[in-house]
Amino acid sequence: MTIVVDGIRFNVRLDGPETAPVLMLSNSLSSNLTMWEPQMEALTRRWRVLRYDQRGHGATQVSPRPFAVDDLADDAVGILDALGIAKVHFCGVSMGGMTGMSLLRRHRARVERAVLANTAAHMGPPDLWNQRIRTVRAGGMEAVVDATVARWLTAGFRASAPEAVASIRAMILSTPPEGYAACCAAIRDMDQRESIRAITSPVLVIIGAHDPATTPQAGALVEAAIAGARAVTLDGAHLTNIEQPEAFSTAVADFLSAMP
Repeated sequence: MTIVVDGIRFNVRLDGPETAPVLMLSNSLSSNLTMWEPQMEALTRRWRVLRYDQRGHGATQVSPRPFAVDDLADDAVGILDALGIAKVHFCGVSMGGMTGMSLLRRHRARVERAVLANTAAHMGPPDLWNQRIRTVRAGGMEAVVDATVARWLTAGFRASAPEAVASIRAMILSTPPEGYAACCAAIRDMDQRESIRAITSPVLVIIGAHDPATTPQAGALVEAAIAGARAVTLDGAHLTNIEQPEAFSTAVADFLSAMP
């Protein structure tokens, strides 16, 4: 379905029992809602799963103006408002996790429990992001796809799962370059290292043991900054939900189902 928030058309999908509690999933940079397919069978057993494509990704419209990570969190709230959903569990990978941190800071009444996977509260230096923006504007997503796949997936997984790798590669190539560039700028300008100390909701941090992008150290900093947060480390790189789908799904389900 299409939902308009802040003048932008968002691609949104709901799966699972209509009467079940809602779990909102938020995608990473240069991906779309199909990145969650490995989790859908397990998660829809217990939850009404709400997926959406972030700004400028998948079938969601590219924003006509610059924006910040806080705007991405407001997008999530706008989708919930349009659907009449008061409160959700939340799970986001990478940029989706950054969105989740802002959501927990600024809209805490809307989230019960949150999973922040393969993410960071700050990602420098700015020159890294500026270079990616220049590269993709000059050469399209073809200019960044190989490096992205190498960061996202370990060499062992890339060698053993060519079909999965091909699917991920196609997803990256389908991302609008200007959507990618705008989100790169939002990540470049983000610094939530101090502000996430105000988060009081239950949080699970999922870390990839071999993640070169949002490193284990970055994940540990998020865990340490949020009072009561827990962490689990999975044997994978940046997309642990792809490399370790069962372990990822189990970690999410166990945490969201835990008693207070």
